[in-house]
Order: sequence, then C-alpha cells, then structure tokens
Amino acid sequence: MQKPTIPKGTRDFNPEISRKRQFLIESIARQFVKYGFNKIETPTLENLSVLTGKYGEEGDQLLFKVLNSGDYLKNTEESDFNNAKKLLPKIAEKGLRYDLTVPFARYVSMNQNEITFPFKRYQIQPVWRADRPQKGRYREFVQCDADIIGSNSRWLEVELSLLIDDVFKSLGLKDYILLVNHREILFGLAKWLGLKGKEISFCATIDKIDKIGAEKVIAEVALLAPNENINKFRNLIAKEKANNNEQIKLLQEILPGNEGVEFLRYYFQKISETTNDLKVSLDWTLARGLSYYTGLIYEAKATTVKMGSILGGGRYDNLTGMFGLPDVSGVGISFGIDRIYDVMEELGLFPSDALPNLKVLLVHFDEKGFDHGLSLLQTLRKAGIPSDIYPEASKFKKQMTYANKIKVPYTIAIGDNEIESGQYPLKDMESGSSTLHSASSLPEALK
Repeated sequence: MQKPTIPKGTRDFNPEISRKRQFLIESIARQFVKYGFNKIETPTLENLSVLTGKYGEEGDQLLFKVLNSGDYLKNTEESDFNNAKKLLPKIAEKGLRYDLTVPFARYVSMNQNEITFPFKRYQIQPVWRADRPQKGRYREFVQCDADIIGSNSRWLEVELSLLIDDVFKSLGLKDYILLVNHREILFGLAKWLGLKGKEISFCATIDKIDKIGAEKVIAEVALLAPNENINKFRNLIAKEKANNNEQIKLLQEILPGNEGVEFLRYYFQKISETTNDLKVSLDWTLARGLSYYTGLIYEAKATTVKMGSILGGGRYDNLTGMFGLPDVSGVGISFGIDRIYDVMEELGLFPSDALPNLKVLLVHFDEKGFDHGLSLLQTLRKAGIPSDIYPEASKFKKQMTYANKIKVPYTIAIGDNEIESGQYPLKDMESGSSTLHSASSLPEALK
C-alpha cells in the first residue's frame, strides 16, 4: 500500500494550529475593518494572460500552470515540444494566483463602473508559488492584503504604516522593524552609477543583499556598471546603516531633486507628527523583487527571530493599465500569515484563550445520563456555548482521559444524582475544582 504524502512546500494544520491561525487572521481583519477597508475575494485560478509579465522574469517562472481539462494535447503539433514558449499556451490557459495584488488590479478593471474611488479593499486568501521550500518559504501560503486604489495622495503611505503598526501591536508582536525605500531612489542611483537602461537589473541585484551579502552584491553590480563607479557604490553601501535623517541628507546630496528622496522626507515628517512609537527605518537597499512597484516600498521583519520578511508592499501607479484601465494609482501591503505564525509560535505570543475551541464536554455514567445530557447540550448550544457530549456509553475514566487529550477547559458529569437534583458539577479541568449550577445558570457561568 502506498504511503500517503503531500506536495513539498504544503502543510496540514491540526486543530490547535488551525485555531491559532484563525486567531491571527481574525486579529488582522479587525484592524483592516477599523481602517475602513472592505473585503473582497477572487478566484483561485486566473487566466495565465492575467498573471504573466507582472512579476518579472523570475516571478513568471514561479507560476503554477494548470493543464487544460480533457485532451490538453489536442491542439499541439510535434514541433511544439521543442519550444516551451510555443507549447505552453496550447496546453495551459490558467494558473494558480501568485499573489493577491494582480488579481485585485484585474478585479478593479473589470468592475470599475461599480467601484467608488478611492477604493479600500482587504483580501485574505491562499496563493501559490513554485519556489524551493525552506524555513519560512512555502509553495502554498496565505496572504492578508490591504490596498487603496484610485488616489495618489502621499498620506496613504503614512496611513498604511500606521495600520501595520496597529496590526503588529494587536498581535503582541513588538519586536519588528518596518523598512521603507522608494523606487525613484533606486532608479536615481542606477543613473548615478551609469546604469541607464539597466535599472530593473540593478534593483533585482540590490534586492539580494540580505541573502548573499554586500560584497557579492558589489561584485554583481560591477558586472553592470562602468568600473570607475564601483568605488562610489562601495562607499555608499558602507553608509547604508546610518539613521533616517543622515541617509536622506546623503541621498539629497547624491540625487538632488530626486522625487523619491523628497517623498521620504515628507513621509518621515508625517510619521513623526502622528506617532512616536512606530519603528520605521529608511533602507535604500530595499528593492522588492516585483516589477510593478513604482513608488514607496515596504518590508517588515521580526528582529528577534531569524526569518524573512513578514510583510511587503508598496505603491504601483499603473498596474490596472495592463487590463485597460490606465492612470489609476494604488498602494498596498501584504502580511505573510505563515511567517508571522512561525514568529509568534517561536516567541510564545499566542494568548492561551485563543486556543480552546470546545468550551465544555458533557460526560456521563450510563445511557440514562447520556439521554438526559442531550437536552442540557441543546440548552448550552442555544446560549452560544461551544459544547459537546461524549457519544458512547464508555467507562467514565475513558471519557475523562478523552477530555484531557482534547484539552477542553470544562466538563460536566451527569449521573443519577445530577438528574434528580437538577444541579450539575462544572469542573475546571486545569485547577480540578468544581462548582454546582442549575441548567439555567450554566450558560452564564461558562461565559
């Protein structure tokens, strides 16, 4: 018999993990709603024509393609099998969504006449990437996105930063840093280094600095830039850990009049006027690999756990233009649920009251106790108390062992005495103490 397995980069979630994940998702969703975002959902499958060309060359290779149903080879010719680019459109028209932003842009374009702009939407759904699985990197994972589209107001980047901070505070995740940069700074630096026409390659190289280190990044830039400019770049790298004001001052000297530098000067001024405890830092090496970003870009990282980014996002000025709706600016952020979960688990941040699902289990001494317990069970459920009854006439010890294993916080034992008196012992499974209650007072006691 074949041993059952699941694809690499995917996972099963047991009830305890699922409850923690639900706590995480609901906590984030509450903050989205507090900031005025409305929920939408989009299909798991998108047409490949929607997905391709939006994530850069590397991103396109990570798309999961879905074979056409039926005889998917019926439109192919023998010569097609020598050319993957020619073969693919004939055998696969759809793919699993890579992120939630491109489907959102497609959604906005298709529903532009029903949407009131600026439109604030949030979306919490799984996405898929054909990546190499490793710690914190999965092939199937959930994203929590919040986007504002239809306005180019500079305040929106500040607004989303405040939302990020409120989300992490609501989760008890205090040890994080929010990093920001601006694509115009990266493009300006590329021009400063003599890399006109190679801006995207420069951004992709800079984006690797955390993975491969500064020296290897310098070596890769050296392959792109004229030799006489490499020392300028090396000196700039050496100063990239300066504080926000020092970095902005340095960048103003190097890139006078740069739109990105001026934007970040405004951004940090508004942040300081609005809040004192937002941990945000300018990191001009931050590039974000996705090619559709055009303005400010975000990334958040946990500072006490070794983990990749737990949030990403930024401004995209014309993503909907690819779907026939030009000149619509948007900005958004995406929380990585799976990585945030791993961080919170490692730091022990999940509250204990987030874990129980079932509140009380009714146990019984015999069939008579079981039958009596059924009416009590309905009373509890009608009061909104998550309740269950042990379904078999088993030994009492076995029932209590079961209660301990499923970690139910309370039990109610039902026998002849309880049936006759109408008083039921509500047992706290952690402390072992019991209190007597009537059927009518049990719901209030459990609440």
